Amino acid sequence: MASSSTSTSFVLCFLLFVCLFHFSSATGRKLNELVQDPPAVPLLYHNGPLLSSQTSVNLIWYGNFKPAQRAIISDFFNSLYTTPKSTQSPSVSMWWKKIEKYYNLPNSSRKTTSLVLKSGRQILDEKYSLGKSLSNKKIVRLASRGEQGNAINVVLTSADVTVDGFCSSRCGTHGSSYSSSKKSKFAYIWVGNSEIQCPGQCAWPFHQPIYGPQGSPLVAPNNDVGIDGMVINLASLLAGTATNPFGNGYYQGPAGGSLEVASACTGIYGKGAYPGYPGNLLVDPSTRASYNANGAKGRKYLLPALFDHFTSTCSTLV
Repeated sequence: MASSSTSTSFVLCFLLFVCLFHFSSATGRKLNELVQDPPAVPLLYHNGPLLSSQTSVNLIWYGNFKPAQRAIISDFFNSLYTTPKSTQSPSVSMWWKKIEKYYNLPNSSRKTTSLVLKSGRQILDEKYSLGKSLSNKKIVRLASRGEQGNAINVVLTSADVTVDGFCSSRCGTHGSSYSSSKKSKFAYIWVGNSEIQCPGQCAWPFHQPIYGPQGSPLVAPNNDVGIDGMVINLASLLAGTATNPFGNGYYQGPAGGSLEVASACTGIYGKGAYPGYPGNLLVDPSTRASYNANGAKGRKYLLPALFDHFTSTCSTLV
């Protein structure tokens, strides 16, 4: 699996005339190996707060996205809480329940014991108001357009937008910022569409990797290599945001190079995964697309394996 070296930074920045204290962790897809062995012990809890039990998810679309592309990602979020009767098994909601277990682990110092994500605003910036080349500060500035309390603000950049470190060291980032004017903190995620710039790094296994074992690429479940690749990275970062939103939640290793609940299972999507092979997956008989989770409106997705706190293994849906 293509992936980036994990980095965590704490910086003071001034955006939109508001002082934002910013934590950033590039713990989505790593660019240095296709499969990573999970840690031998559970992820450690570092006594920090998790997300509020009611957290809004706001989507900030930056650049040129087709309506059909926005629908694929929106339906992924709408799939997190679908009922078993409305969605075939295995489902996106089954995958998300693995994350919610981290909120119910015994720990007297943690107050939040449940998490419910609700749909928030969708903000479109189709005119590239900050240009087509974005720094980390601009990403946080875009993220601050969403709610600044009890929120995850998701910045999605189109295929023609470059971002510092994109493709060379990361496929996405999650972090948090604090607005002193509103005295509130929000979490954010950034993921870029790699279709033009680096699909072999950030859209594997739907594109042949640029290094490592050269297996045939899989057919993307929504017939869009860039967007289906974004879903993989978005899911990984969403898992990291839920369990380590402010840099002091669940992770293993040093804060600057930590493994989180999804990044601890890099490159694994089904049982039997090994470098260059994502594992045994489901295949749609009509499209030949590979997937491991059913979603809302008949969607199919490929989602990363998650680290199981109790077994210290990477848990897959198939």
